[in-house]
Amino acid sequence: MNKKDIVKTIHARVGFPKRETAAIVDTAFELMKTALAKGEPVAISAFGKFSVHEKRARKGRNPQTGETVIIPARRVITFKVSRVLKERINEAHRARHTRQAVF
Repeated sequence: MNKKDIVKTIHARVGFPKRETAAIVDTAFELMKTALAKGEPVAISAFGKFSVHEKRARKGRNPQTGETVIIPARRVITFKVSRVLKERINEAHRARHTRQAVF
């Protein structure tokens, strides 16, 4: 699923005009990007939490030459899935595999 699919699905379910729906989705993503750029976590209940973590500089190796290189410090975004979503995903997985085992 991509952003276009999200806009199309929200438009079908809620009935807002497509342009308005796209603007709402864009605004939501912009708010998330702004918060993450500031280092603030973004938590969405029953979905999960996006967080920014600092990675220190470290030594690495160029696999082609074997030369040691310094990988610079950087910030990365991590996502921790909520318990509710994790259970829903696993229920769907179990249901799919249970049906296959029966036939």
